[in-house]
Amino acid sequence: MTPPVAFISHPDCGRHDTGWEHPEHVGRLVAIPRALKQRPALLMGLHHVEGRHATIDELALAHDRDYLGRIRTMAESGGGRLDPDTVVSEGSWDAATAGAGCVLDGVDLAFAGTAPRSFSAVRPPGHHALRDRAMGFCLVGNVAVAAHYALARHAAERVLIVDWDVHHGNGTQALVEHEPRIHFVSMHQWPWYPGTGARDDRGPHDNVWNVPMPPSLPAAQYVEALLAAIDAATDGFTPDLVLLSAGFDCLAGDPLGAFTLTLDDVRTLTRALVTRAEAWCHGRLVSALEGGYAPESVAEAVCVHVEALA
Repeated sequence: MTPPVAFISHPDCGRHDTGWEHPEHVGRLVAIPRALKQRPALLMGLHHVEGRHATIDELALAHDRDYLGRIRTMAESGGGRLDPDTVVSEGSWDAATAGAGCVLDGVDLAFAGTAPRSFSAVRPPGHHALRDRAMGFCLVGNVAVAAHYALARHAAERVLIVDWDVHHGNGTQALVEHEPRIHFVSMHQWPWYPGTGARDDRGPHDNVWNVPMPPSLPAAQYVEALLAAIDAATDGFTPDLVLLSAGFDCLAGDPLGAFTLTLDDVRTLTRALVTRAEAWCHGRLVSALEGGYAPESVAEAVCVHVEALA
């Protein structure tokens, strides 16, 4: 019997209080279990896991310890803003460590064979967070930390990160580009926030594949471009683990992007990654929520994504 897909979450992710006027609010997470409950067969087929909190040592695989201390201190002092877009509330430190910990649990489950594939419904997102600075709603780089963790904890030799969020994963790139055992693929709208991710930016070890794309193209062009980049990034490089930054702001109608992907495209891309992961690494595919700012659309996309992971 095929092991189930793990659905990993932690209640502390809801304690990151940005306010309802902020695009990245707790309603993004609330909508997901509500949508899953409308699909009882899918819900019952998942391996539900309450994740753990990442430790300081684990987060320090990718982040500066002084920076982590500043986030924790700010949260313990009642919160504030790290930049105009990025909020810290009283519960944000617990949310950030829980979000990263969920993704690390996904890595552990994948290598144990308990659940080779997983989706972590977490917030705050992570792919803009830099080593010593918050950015773009993100406090810690959940997926980047998980990549370094796989190398250190599970002796992985090669890790592939795929990021289909509509925004360039500049933080993820910065946190992994100096490690040639990690290959990073990001498809993103161009020009758009954060203004990075040019096609000729390959990183110091040629281990970065940026796929900047204009807005409002036919969806098939985005699908084709991303899959081509994934295949280029894995030419002669067979990953032991695939990590996915699943930003559903790539969907048509998202308020912070202008890509045109549909739920069918989410299904197509997920199945393509599953097929490749089965060929490469016993199906080990660990997915984590990044962006997506129309909560009901995000929830529908998560359902399709999780179903396709199975």
